[in-house]
Amino acid sequence: MEFQRSSGVLLHISSLPSYGGIGDLGPAAHEFVGFLARAKQHVWQVLPLCPTGYGNSPYAGSSAFAGNPFLISLEFLADWGWIDGARIAGMTGRTGGVDFDEVEKRKLPLLHEAAGSFLDRGLDDDAQWADFEEFCRDEAAWLNDYALYAVLRRALKTGAWTAWPEPLRRRDPQALSQAEAEHLREVAIERVLQFAFARQWEQLQEAAEENGIRILGDVAIFVNMDSADVWVHPGIFELDDDLKPTRIAGVPPDYFSPTGQRWGNPLYRWDVLAARGFDWWIDRIRRAVELYDIVRLDHFRGFEAYWAIPAEEETAIDGEWIKAPGLELFRALEAALGPLPLVAEDLGLITPEVDGLRLELGMPGMKVLQFGFSNKGAHAHLPQQFTVGTVAYTGTHDNDTTQGWWNSAGKAERAAVEALLGPVAGRPAWPMIRAVEASVAEIAIVPAQDLLELSSEARMNTPAVPSGNWSWRAPENCWTDKLAERLAAIAEVTDRDGDSLNDPTEKSTA
Repeated sequence: MEFQRSSGVLLHISSLPSYGGIGDLGPAAHEFVGFLARAKQHVWQVLPLCPTGYGNSPYAGSSAFAGNPFLISLEFLADWGWIDGARIAGMTGRTGGVDFDEVEKRKLPLLHEAAGSFLDRGLDDDAQWADFEEFCRDEAAWLNDYALYAVLRRALKTGAWTAWPEPLRRRDPQALSQAEAEHLREVAIERVLQFAFARQWEQLQEAAEENGIRILGDVAIFVNMDSADVWVHPGIFELDDDLKPTRIAGVPPDYFSPTGQRWGNPLYRWDVLAARGFDWWIDRIRRAVELYDIVRLDHFRGFEAYWAIPAEEETAIDGEWIKAPGLELFRALEAALGPLPLVAEDLGLITPEVDGLRLELGMPGMKVLQFGFSNKGAHAHLPQQFTVGTVAYTGTHDNDTTQGWWNSAGKAERAAVEALLGPVAGRPAWPMIRAVEASVAEIAIVPAQDLLELSSEARMNTPAVPSGNWSWRAPENCWTDKLAERLAAIAEVTDRDGDSLNDPTEKSTA
């Protein structure tokens, strides 16, 4: 795909200053769309929207298809009449950091209460009930299994599904029927929550489209072992007879970790998927392009070759590269779904074969300005080496903020920054924003933390560190008119506010 020259902001939904312990799809999300429009931005990048797993990571989700119920706005549910607005009083306010405990202890029970109220009303609300029934029919391929999985995971209190009673682990039909009969209402509530998420997300999509803003979403290449996907489809993953992974995913030692990253995700049986026509992947990418206008493929290099680690290894050092059927997969996706708005996250150890696959598929790759100043070999991440087919960043959710990076950078890196950008007076974020926006890259993305010139306390994620991540939250009232004007001025002078982008009916061309 070719994308119009534009710029945008990276900000996950959970980082919005909403009520209930975590950012959500409610008023604050719509306020942020207004800010982007005033700032003449035309891309909003978010992280995966799936229900989060261990460590609250959106990259360790419990489903590749479901939405995260924690992101549902209680305020909008009150507007719909599902819950009395007074019940929301006393929830954690819109300021402060993300509080996942608050969500579990206080928001989730209110979400269940609201969903139960909707079920009890039933046909009393003919229009919304009919909409719900249509949603359940349309999404049945993943919805029913996910709903039962979510209920059993909570009811059995064993942690992962791999510790469930044997008949449920192996999806014995009689055991599944009995479990659903025993938890009929709870399963229905999970379906209702997915319906509420879908409709609130659609409202946000519509608001973005009305303002000429495209949502850039994220698809992680691998899925979590403790997920509905592996429980329902064990045959497409490298599992032994006891349904335990034989090899797991990760990356070898790199910039982020001297022992590599041992992610723990089960690997795909690509031969089985190929024999099935890559049906599961087709369904997954179909779902992604329903949710997003542009789709970033996390760890794109894994589609050419992936790092396979024996499951018993404690680090990622002793793995091996295994070839993946990338071109065959993407040709199958194109045949089934047509031209796709995909961006390759091609960071890390990228070989000529990975570059060749991306170029053969016509996908933009990524460049990260922070990476470009360490030595001459890193200059591929500096603007003079960008190509048009690029999505360029000051930093990503896996990097320190630009201010935090500068604070810990060595003399040589700081000197290189100022040699390229001029004196930054200890505040490099906006000079680097201008450099990325002025480049030839089709899309320029700036993390919200860099707009606010925040330091390491606002970092979203530190790879290879299992806890303490994903908890940054934007301050209340930070999306000011002054900030919007400053960003808009850069968009104008760097030609990222094109008139065609103001027409939300004009689409990118293949």
